[in-house]
Amino acid sequence: MTAAPSIPHVVGVLGGGRMGAGIAHAFLIKGATVVVVERDHESAAGAQDRVADAVAKSAARGALSEPAEEVLSRFSTSTDYGSFVHCGLVVEAVPEDYKLKVAALKAVEEHLSADAFLASNTSSLSVTGLASQLRRPANFVGLHFFNPVPASTLIEVVLAKETSAELAATAKRWTEALGKTAVVVHDAPGFASSRLGVAIALEAMRMVEEGVASAEDIDAAMVLGYKHPTGPLKTTDIVGLDVRLGIAEYLQSTLGERFAPPQILRDKVARGELGRKTGKGFFDWTE
Repeated sequence: MTAAPSIPHVVGVLGGGRMGAGIAHAFLIKGATVVVVERDHESAAGAQDRVADAVAKSAARGALSEPAEEVLSRFSTSTDYGSFVHCGLVVEAVPEDYKLKVAALKAVEEHLSADAFLASNTSSLSVTGLASQLRRPANFVGLHFFNPVPASTLIEVVLAKETSAELAATAKRWTEALGKTAVVVHDAPGFASSRLGVAIALEAMRMVEEGVASAEDIDAAMVLGYKHPTGPLKTTDIVGLDVRLGIAEYLQSTLGERFAPPQILRDKVARGELGRKTGKGFFDWTE
């Protein structure tokens, strides 16, 4: 299978955690050759396992147009940024830390051709700010994938001030080729999705803190009353309480006190109750 005309033939992903592996899987099953670069061999092996598992699950659902082994033959991992040299697109998916992302993006850019594109999967940081640190800001865009990537039908395309019109249109075509829907927003703190999602989640946390209702009942109100597929507190557990705290602190610093994290969130993060990944957050995930 060759890559669909609307996506690059060779795609790179920096970071092979849950999100990075999901992004790699999304491009891989649509025919692209994909390389994931990780910080060390152990992390690269973990990325290999996550992507292989995702491809196996796609095969079990009948979602592949070719055998799983052929899909995986186009996938590789590396610890060398030089592995991105032939990529038409590289998506950065490292933790949500501005300095870390800037350093990572600058390092990746050094290995890309002049006409290659670079994207960040940031969920809240300024795409314009990240672009300003690069030599080719017109070739940079935000591609905010949602967790879990295989099940999500949305990609938030975030345009920096210098993102070229060509890239803006191309990013929409990539999204459609991946079988997802693009929501295009101009760079602003939290974009559209994180800003709204975090606002609802923080209010839900305050309601738990104030004893208004249990986490289960608050989530049920949003699922049954507003048709949200998952309530704001369970979504927070899936995203990670530490991630939500970081986003809230950033939005507080840029948009004001209405995004101040409630004490219940700070306390849970301090205790290591980070949600599904640690087995406990607002819900118990050990069962």
